[in-house]
Amino acid sequence: MTPAETNWAGNITFGARRVCVPRSEAELRETVAAAGSVRALGTRHSFNTVADTAGDLVSVAGLPRVVDIDPAARAVTVSAGLRFGEFAGELNENGFALHNLGSLPHISVAGACATGTHGSGVGNRSLAGAVRALDMVTADGGTRTLRRGDADFPGAVVSMGALGVVTRLTLDLVPAFDVRQWVYEELPEATLTARFDEVMSGAYSVSVFTDWRPGPVGQVWLKQRVGDEGPQQAPAEWFGARLADGPRHPIPGLPAGNCTRQLGVPGPWHRRLPHFRLEFTPSNGDELQSEYFVAREDAAAAYEAVGRLRDRIAPLLQISEIRTVAGDDLWLSPARGRDSVAFHFTWVPDTAAVAPVLGEIEEALAPFGARPHWGKVFTTAPDVLRTLYGQYEDFEELTRRYDPSGTFRNDFLDRHFPR
Repeated sequence: MTPAETNWAGNITFGARRVCVPRSEAELRETVAAAGSVRALGTRHSFNTVADTAGDLVSVAGLPRVVDIDPAARAVTVSAGLRFGEFAGELNENGFALHNLGSLPHISVAGACATGTHGSGVGNRSLAGAVRALDMVTADGGTRTLRRGDADFPGAVVSMGALGVVTRLTLDLVPAFDVRQWVYEELPEATLTARFDEVMSGAYSVSVFTDWRPGPVGQVWLKQRVGDEGPQQAPAEWFGARLADGPRHPIPGLPAGNCTRQLGVPGPWHRRLPHFRLEFTPSNGDELQSEYFVAREDAAAAYEAVGRLRDRIAPLLQISEIRTVAGDDLWLSPARGRDSVAFHFTWVPDTAAVAPVLGEIEEALAPFGARPHWGKVFTTAPDVLRTLYGQYEDFEELTRRYDPSGTFRNDFLDRHFPR
């Protein structure tokens, strides 16, 4: 296998016999209909085998570019393989925005939505929460459109490619807005746990970065919408944390120039809501990632439970990020049915060393019904996952109806959604 046939981080080497890049929907339909086993491939930012297959990997990045803005409906239809950073500017130029963006503008729309990827903000749903319709190629080479309100729609948005190859998505839009971004350092840990909701509600989007070592929390990133209630000028202190005196990278020692503009300089939403700039290599790259979602009301207790493992976590960690996600009604969304807090871990690239620690974190968070991110590294057993989602069996039935021959099955789906 060549380096191009690994995932973004390089910890997964795909087992596919070939990678297909169809240039039209007709070619995609022919490819899917002729293949016995197919998986859709996005920007390869998953850290587990969710996208892997022994059959054909099909990238939708080669399909014709679609960015169709409907001003009256406040919606945009985009081709599934587009990265968020490739069309967000066009939305902004036309006076519109997405409600939120993830840390990286480098990820594809379809892949991010299919795995429940998110940004931050107590009032902001995951990126999949903006989906109002999707088009897909089904196992027989046919096409299907599902819209919000259709019975199968809530099960099809966060579906990990189990139902078909998504070709287009229609997303909700909001009026364009500007954002100021500040970074604060050394937030007292006791303040975070005692006043968690206040801290995380301090701006439109708030991210807390920590290395889980004893002492204050390393950084808090505040992304404040210009014109919203809240600070439009940064105080020198905020909940006991001090204002950073220059740009920062979430991982100490890495160049802040890779990150979106800070120091309160206003800019359009798509140049402030992500942490990293499209024109630079995202994050670190040489890493593993894990993430667990618990109900926001359990945030402080969950933080303390993870904190008891800090001696196990810190030596293997590059950085950890804590974010909030508003609840939604999508069957397999990690934020399904509850406003959530997500504990994210960026690890050193050592699977053998990290895996046992993941088991300990999962055990510590088990009393809070922690749901792992579908596209990141986790060890939660399938029988435990089944208890965390009320419509797990409904989703399994949905995959049987949409893909009775198992065209889109792989080891990941067989393990977590057995037939």
